[in-house]
This record gives sequence, structure tokens and C-alpha cells, in this order.
Amino acid sequence: MKTDSPFHYSQFFKTVGIFNDLFSSCEYPWEVLPKISDFISDFKNTNYAAEYKQISENVFVGRNVTIDDTARIKGSAIIGHNSTIGHAAFLRGDVLVGENVNVGHATEVKHSTILGDTALAHLNYIGDSIVGSNCNISGGATLANWRFDRQNVVIKNGEERIPTNMEKMGSIIGDKTFIGVSAVINPGTVLACESLVFPLISVKGTYLSKTTLK
Repeated sequence: MKTDSPFHYSQFFKTVGIFNDLFSSCEYPWEVLPKISDFISDFKNTNYAAEYKQISENVFVGRNVTIDDTARIKGSAIIGHNSTIGHAAFLRGDVLVGENVNVGHATEVKHSTILGDTALAHLNYIGDSIVGSNCNISGGATLANWRFDRQNVVIKNGEERIPTNMEKMGSIIGDKTFIGVSAVINPGTVLACESLVFPLISVKGTYLSKTTLK
């Protein structure tokens, strides 16, 4: 896919840091998700591994990472430098966390990628999603990942339909997006950089330019 395609990952994420090899191998950004597990398994063989400490099988943490005693990591993960995994947070099913990320109180991150300088405030659910840099996911907001009819998630852009071939797939959230308190972002939603989602609303669809949703 050409880099000027509206669905190329560079249209949503200015930088993906140490995850560049993972993203550059994909045509669409959501194709990152099935490849996370293998990427983490191979991480110890990369040039970045020397800066990370392996604290359990396939769990790697960078410098100055804080993991609260009440937090739990189930499965594999990479947690970037200066990030915080807060009280009662739960990371499961292969998770990538960039640098300077805050995963707040009682937030669950399942099989997702969170890029640098982003805050997941508290009481969030982030399922099978990619969240860009410098985003804020406010308290109680949910990135849902499973359709009611249990059909595979399809990306809808006008009349265009792009199959993901995934039963569980959440959202693609572009850099510098702010999602308000208790908003629900439905499966297959795509939000461009610098989008603004007001509190307490339900969002679905594709928005390829900076958008305010209320």
C-alpha cells in the first residue's frame, strides 16, 4: 500500500518507535494486531532488547518503568521506557506499550498497541485496538472489540468495505485524539489524528480527517 493511502499507518501515527518493523510489514494498521505475539517473541533478538529487562517469559520492560504491585500482566508484553502501569491495571493477550504511557487505575488493555505519551486514565477497556501517541482516553471510556452479531469486523468508509478477517477488532485511534469520559468506541471505528470525542456518546464508522464527534 502506498504511504499516501488514507489507510496507511503513517496517516494515523507520526512515529511508532521501536515497533516500526511491526507496522512497516503491514498493509493496513489493523493487520498489526495478529502479529503482536510473534513480534514480542522475537524482541530479544532485536537491537532494542539490550535496553529492556525481561521480568518474566516474553514480558520486557524498559528503563524507569513503574508497575504497581496490584497490577497484573497475563501473556506477553513490551512496556516502553518511563511508562506506568497503575493500581489494579490488567494487561493481557499480548500488549505493546510505548514510552511515557500511563495505564491508569483498573484499566484493562487486551491485545492492543498503545503508542508513546498516551494516557489511559482509569476504568477503561481497550480491546484489540491501536491507540496513537499523545492521546487521552478519559475515565470510563471503552474501545469495544466484539460485534453483537459475532460477525467479523469490517472497516466501512462510505461505500467501501474493507474486511479485517477478525472476529475481535476494536479501533484505530490517531495521534493527539481526545476521547471523553464514558464514551464508547464501537468495533471497527477509525479516527484520524486530532479527533475529539465528547463524553457519553457512542461512535462508529471511519473519520479520515480531524473530526469533533458529539
